Amino acid sequence: ESFKGDWCHTGRWPKEGMDLAGKRVGVIGTGATGVQLITEIAKEVAHLTVFQRTANYCAPLRNGPIDPDWQREIKASYPEIFKKCSETPGSFVHQFDPRSALEVSPEERLAQYERLWAEPGFKKWLANFHDVMIPGEANEDYAEFVRNKIRERVKDPVVAEKLVPKDHMFGSKRLPCESGYYEVYNQDNVLLVDVREAPIERITPKGVKTTDAEYELDVIIFATGYDAVTGSLNRMDIQGEGGQTLKDKFAEGPRTYMGIQSAGFPNLFTINAASVGNFVRAAEPLVEWVSDCICYVREHQFTRISATPQAEEAWTKHVAEAGAKILRTKADSWFVGANIPGKARVLLTSP
Repeated sequence: ESFKGDWCHTGRWPKEGMDLAGKRVGVIGTGATGVQLITEIAKEVAHLTVFQRTANYCAPLRNGPIDPDWQREIKASYPEIFKKCSETPGSFVHQFDPRSALEVSPEERLAQYERLWAEPGFKKWLANFHDVMIPGEANEDYAEFVRNKIRERVKDPVVAEKLVPKDHMFGSKRLPCESGYYEVYNQDNVLLVDVREAPIERITPKGVKTTDAEYELDVIIFATGYDAVTGSLNRMDIQGEGGQTLKDKFAEGPRTYMGIQSAGFPNLFTINAASVGNFVRAAEPLVEWVSDCICYVREHQFTRISATPQAEEAWTKHVAEAGAKILRTKADSWFVGANIPGKARVLLTSP
């Protein structure tokens, strides 16, 4: 409230947009949203200051135009595409290579890394050797490959090292896809501020003050993330039997059966906590199950359906035990609620 310029959070972006041309802009945050935002606004601002706490592994998206013939071909193959999505763990078209990265020669391993890196989309990790996405030696081997790709693209070696992740495993955080993100830091009008080295002390009328300096800005954009999965549910003030609130029940993390229902909250179906990976495709079978369930209840003239406490307890235990073995629980991220002060550290999605 003390800042004299314009500001917004990325989740509250004005419908009319923001006029950033020729302005001194600060962006706080370099997660998935920050990466997309920074890449675009760097094309028009007079000066951009990026405040980074955690460097992320970012992979090139390599999007491009789709001509009408290719578009028709894609649409004609929807049934085949959707069938493939329904058969993979993350609901994408990609299947992991069943081989271990460590069982092939270093030359063959690098050749696969390079081939996938040059292709569009998520193949780089979802069609790679299966153990690239499991904690261990293969994961670290691929992480170093990605770190070196970052170093190749940033001209200033000091800036490059700030952009290279060193505190979490590849794939343990949401992996931002980008189209020219790292090249932004080669621009003369872009400054990267490491707020681990010099934390932000406060927002001032003129801009942002760290322990090292004050950065004068016309606009501040907060790309500081979201209270994922349970946040929006908790804000709705949903009440169940006996006046219990979902917020109180989820205080130590989601307690559900299959991520879809919670004991004591009959006829309430939650989709987000059950879904993983490609959300729209992963949510579709869940939505179909819920609609089938509602029809079943109605046709049999029941008035309510709810998970039992026993089923909920078993599922919650399964999420904790299976989740402890996967990459998503190995870093401080929204996957485990670590980005929200005071939020219980629990895997928020299905493992």
